[in-house]
Amino acid sequence: MRSRLDRRGTAAVVLSIVALAVCGGPRAAPAPTPNGSGSAPWGLTWSDEFDTANGTRPDESRWVYDLGGGGWGNQELETYTSRADNAVIRDGALVITARAEHFTGADGIARDYTSARLKTQGKFSQAYGRFEARMQIPRGQGIWPAFWLLGTDISSVGWPQCGEVDIMENIGREPGIVHGTMHGPGYSGAAGPGTGTPSSDGKAFADASHLYAIEWEPGEIRWYVDDRLYFTRKQTDVPAGTRWVFDHEFFVLLNVAVGGAWPGNPDATTVFPQEMKVDYVRVYKR
Repeated sequence: MRSRLDRRGTAAVVLSIVALAVCGGPRAAPAPTPNGSGSAPWGLTWSDEFDTANGTRPDESRWVYDLGGGGWGNQELETYTSRADNAVIRDGALVITARAEHFTGADGIARDYTSARLKTQGKFSQAYGRFEARMQIPRGQGIWPAFWLLGTDISSVGWPQCGEVDIMENIGREPGIVHGTMHGPGYSGAAGPGTGTPSSDGKAFADASHLYAIEWEPGEIRWYVDDRLYFTRKQTDVPAGTRWVFDHEFFVLLNVAVGGAWPGNPDATTVFPQEMKVDYVRVYKR
């Protein structure tokens, strides 16, 4: 974890750097992305730059894995694994790879696809701030990449009471559209307030890397692509009789699903393997 350093002298700076390294913070301080709202600037609190050697695994001080092939509530077809075949560092990026292969996980469920789902649960969480990732998403019918947040109280209250914020989702049959959505009790699943936005150049989002972000303040969440604001939801926008559940800490998730109720299943046009390349994930606070 890392925060902005004060100016109380070299000793304070050195001690701060040591403390931050112990907490698993990034080694180089990237400049904060300009905030879209025009308010006070953002200060970096956590990041992963994925700058370790080729072939290394995601940093275990930052990430843990969801594992298994039970469909994940969405009728998904993959088994999530912790293998390097599905999640590895390559050329300064986290590469999550969805593969067509017959695989039986430790849960005993046999599936015809594998992928990875990484999360910071138990490692890092934060209430409010700017959450951003620069990534190049995969493509193809039935491919479903996502960058999202879940409330840390999910193990005690369940979903959707914990809250969910989908910073970026794409379904392969819509190559030029990404979606931002929020889910809570009484407004989850297909009823979750959200919208899609087209690419600014009319090209598929999988053709290049893009910056996906939210800015989350008390009572308001704003969604951005390449620092272009395209969607805002406020506490007053949730359906009548429901609760706003976005005033506590959330953790970060990255995954590539295969198939499911929303994207549909892969077909003869879908090419495997498919990769999501994540250049970095960064989190800021005011």
